[in-house]
This record gives sequence, C-alpha cells and structure tokens, in this order.
Amino acid sequence: MPVTENTSETAPDSEVRALLRVLDGQRRHVLGILDGLDAEALRRPVLPSGWHCLGMVQHLALDVERFWFRAVVAGDKEIIHGLTSGDEAWNVAPEARADDVLDGYRQEAEVSDAIITATPADAVLAWWPHDLFGEPHLHTLRDVLLHVITETACHAGHLDAARELIDGRRWLVLT
Repeated sequence: MPVTENTSETAPDSEVRALLRVLDGQRRHVLGILDGLDAEALRRPVLPSGWHCLGMVQHLALDVERFWFRAVVAGDKEIIHGLTSGDEAWNVAPEARADDVLDGYRQEAEVSDAIITATPADAVLAWWPHDLFGEPHLHTLRDVLLHVITETACHAGHLDAARELIDGRRWLVLT
C-alpha cells in the first residue's frame, strides 16, 4: 500500500493520532527490551512453553500487525489468502537472520501506520475472520487499534520477563 501525503481531509483525527502514539510506544518497548541481545540469545527459549524472543517478534509482525491492519482493516486480498492457520509465525527459520526478523517487524509497523493514518477511527472493518473468531467482536479501526495496543503491550511484558531471565536486564523499573 503506497503511503500518501496527508491533507486536512485525510489526516488522522486526534483520537487516531493518540492511539497510534500509544501503539508506537509499545512497539519501541518490544524492540528496546531486545536491544543488545545477540542472535543466539534472541533464539534461546527461557520459558517452559519454548517460545523465544525472535519468534515473539515474528508473531507480532505477522499475526498482529499484518493480520489486523493489512487483512482485517484494509482487506488486502493477497494477505488474506496467504494467512496460515496455525502457529507458523512463531517458527523462525534456522537460516533467518535476527536483524531481518526485527526489520520485518519495523516494516510491518510502517505499513500498518500508513493504513491507520489513512483510515477514520470509526471506519468499518474490510474483512473479518469468521473461521477464527466467529461473529465480529471488533467493528472499527478504533477497536482494532485498542486490541493491538493491548496485545503488543502484553507481549512486551512477556519479552521483559524473557530478557530478565536471559541476562537480568529490565526495561523500566519504578522504585
């Protein structure tokens, strides 16, 4: 989706801008808590479930950013037809470079931002995955933004725990 210059008619309203700032803060948290980890540490599972930080970032790129904004909000047919039905996004190929996975997340966020800024908060969703979620429980861009903010924040917390287990680093500690 090409990024177009915002005019007063297409500029996102203040609510969308505020929600996008919150989402961007959560995205920065996801990437910031991983800063300084080498490729080996990014692939090290530290919780009993076996996921690793790189898999979490790929999940956020594909199952969160791409899914909710490109498929659900924008209705991108190519993305919808390419969706997988399982946990494939969590499985990072052994030959995949860590930097490429992190950059993939950044790129998906940029595409999401273009969709978000071109869409009114009350815009009806272009597509809904009935096979996954049944009847719609999210109805507008606003609903999706709130859902994605919540999901990204939750996963940022997971990454906080993983990072502390890897090397003791903590993102933000208020004492």
